[in-house]
Amino acid sequence: MKTIRTGTLLLLALAAAGLAAAACQGEQPSLAPAATELKPPEPKAPAAAAFAIDRAGSKVELVMDAPQEKIRGRIAGAAAGTLQVDPADVTRTTGLITVDLSTIELFQTAVGDDGKPGEEKKSDLQNQHARTWLEISKDTPDDVRAKNEKAQFAIRSISTSGEKDLSKLSGAERTVTVTASGDLLLHQRQSPRTVELVATFRYEGDRPASVTVKTAKPFPVGLAEHDVRPREAFGKLAQKTLEVLSPKVAKEAMVTLELTATAGAAPTAPAAAADGGAR
Repeated sequence: MKTIRTGTLLLLALAAAGLAAAACQGEQPSLAPAATELKPPEPKAPAAAAFAIDRAGSKVELVMDAPQEKIRGRIAGAAAGTLQVDPADVTRTTGLITVDLSTIELFQTAVGDDGKPGEEKKSDLQNQHARTWLEISKDTPDDVRAKNEKAQFAIRSISTSGEKDLSKLSGAERTVTVTASGDLLLHQRQSPRTVELVATFRYEGDRPASVTVKTAKPFPVGLAEHDVRPREAFGKLAQKTLEVLSPKVAKEAMVTLELTATAGAAPTAPAAAADGGAR
C-alpha cells in the first residue's frame, strides 16, 4: 500500500510540474533565436539573373485584428534587395528582401459598444507606442535602433506545382505561383517562414526584364516570438502584457507585400546596415 501511495504522489508531482511548465510557456512564449542580419543566399544556378528591387514602388502592409480594435499598418517605399532568378527553373530562385521599418504608419478602427466598427483613424500616440514596442523610438540608442529598423526575409528555397520553366509560357507577361521558404528577421529575432507568392514576369523579346511579386495571401508574424511586446520606454517593459491587451491588440500581424524588381539594375540602398550576421 505504501508503494502505491508513493507512486501516486510521484505521478501527481509530475503532473503538477507539467502544468506549471505549460503555464509558464503560456505567459512567456518561446523567443526565436537572436540574429542581427541575414546573409544573402547564394544563387542556385549559374544562369541565375539578378533582379534589383525597386524601393520606391514597394509596399508592405499588415493587419492586426483584435475583438475591440483593428490595426492596419503600412510601410511604403521601404523594401530593397536582390532576387536571383533562373528563368529556366524558377524553383532555383533565391533572394534577400530588406524592409526599413522606420516609416511604418498605423491606423486603428475601434469597435463601439454596439459591436460596429467606427471610422479608421491615425493615432500619433499609437504610432509612438508601436515604435517603443519595436525599440525604434527616439530614446533607443542609435546602434540598437539601426538594427531593429531592419526587417528581412531570406528566400532559400522555392517550390511550385505549376510550370517551372518560363520559356514554356507565352506572352509578354508570364505568371507563376510559388511557395517561398526561408528565414524572417524581425526585432533581432530570426524565425523560419513560408510565404505563398505570385510572380509576374514581364518579357522584352526572349528575356524577362522585370518581375512583380505579391503575396498570394497574408502570412502571420507572431509578436511574442520576436520579442515585440508592450514597453513604456527603451529597456522598460510595461506592466500590461500582450495577454492583458489581447482584446485590443492582436498577438500576431498578418502581413502582405508587393514589389517590383528589374533585371540587371543596380540594387537600391537597403535599410540601415547592422553589424554581425546569421546564417
